[in-house]
Amino acid sequence: MKYLFTTALFFLLIQKATSQNLVQLADSIRKSNDIPEIGFAILTSERILELHTIGFHRHGITDPSTKAQLTDYFHLGSNTKAITAFIAAHLVENKKIQWDTKFFSLFPEWKEASNPVYFNMTLAELLSHRAWIKPYTSGEEFQRLPKFSGLKSEQRRQFVEYLVKHDALEKNNETYNYSNAGYSIAALMLEKASGKNWEQLVDDVLSAQLKLKYKFSWPNRTDLNQPWGHWLEGDSLVALPSGTAYNLNLAEPAGDISMPLPDYARWVQMNLAGLTGKDNFLKAATYNYLHYGFDKYALGWLNVNETGKNSSEHAGSAGTFYCYTLINKDKNLAYIVTANSATEKALEGIFKLLELMIRKTESK
Repeated sequence: MKYLFTTALFFLLIQKATSQNLVQLADSIRKSNDIPEIGFAILTSERILELHTIGFHRHGITDPSTKAQLTDYFHLGSNTKAITAFIAAHLVENKKIQWDTKFFSLFPEWKEASNPVYFNMTLAELLSHRAWIKPYTSGEEFQRLPKFSGLKSEQRRQFVEYLVKHDALEKNNETYNYSNAGYSIAALMLEKASGKNWEQLVDDVLSAQLKLKYKFSWPNRTDLNQPWGHWLEGDSLVALPSGTAYNLNLAEPAGDISMPLPDYARWVQMNLAGLTGKDNFLKAATYNYLHYGFDKYALGWLNVNETGKNSSEHAGSAGTFYCYTLINKDKNLAYIVTANSATEKALEGIFKLLELMIRKTESK
């Protein structure tokens, strides 16, 4: 998850970035790293400094119908976790649930048959990866599960019941143990506390209240004129059709929301404003808890929380898109890079662009 600066390798390019058009440099990086479409934003708590999408929706098709638009959706992958924690915070502020609410206080009927390791796990522990839930970060783990039936919300409920009644992650000395499945358990708690299913909660907060656009799953699932995700088959970059048998229904709250870059940037900006001490949809103290309430990984955000160095970040990818977000609390700046490819070569380009963005902005 952590990015690594490679200053020496890109020093000359960085110097040129102070005088050249950042969009042109980004497009050069996009082409040289085989990224069909890339989006990037630089913002403060009050202003959008840069906001661009460049390239094309699908590899190999470069006509006007596939040209990048600001209305294009990008899959956020695990950056969805911060949105899930944000929705949880909204419910906490409205006294529907508490951070220390225990799972089995809401589902006592499952406790007797469940693993005692989980008896005292809380909402905050689940959202901060401290509840000893197995990771479920690979397709292989999901393939070993029994078949669940019904609507997405019903399948997730069956998944959670399965999780709490089976083996926990082996105890270790790690500060946290990253788990997609833990977010499915947390989302079920939010459903029970609110009386709404997960999809309704997302729609209520993102759409109805914040007026932000979003989709579940890949952007091209419901609109072929949106960006297609890409991965490698052999040595070839392949655009994945909307009907590809690949879904994240069981872990949707952990990593399956797509948003247009302007809408996602607005949401990130709300977080940054909160971290600078301004109440908005949530209270400033709540934003601070979401980003810094736990060491190294709080609620949907990795963090560095030291004197004079306070930042939070997250990367997300389900293998076909990539999204990286960095919030520099001290300098009141945030950076976003999104792409519809997550190959090793694409990631090199994404972080090269990120470094250019940071150097150009923070050298002023």
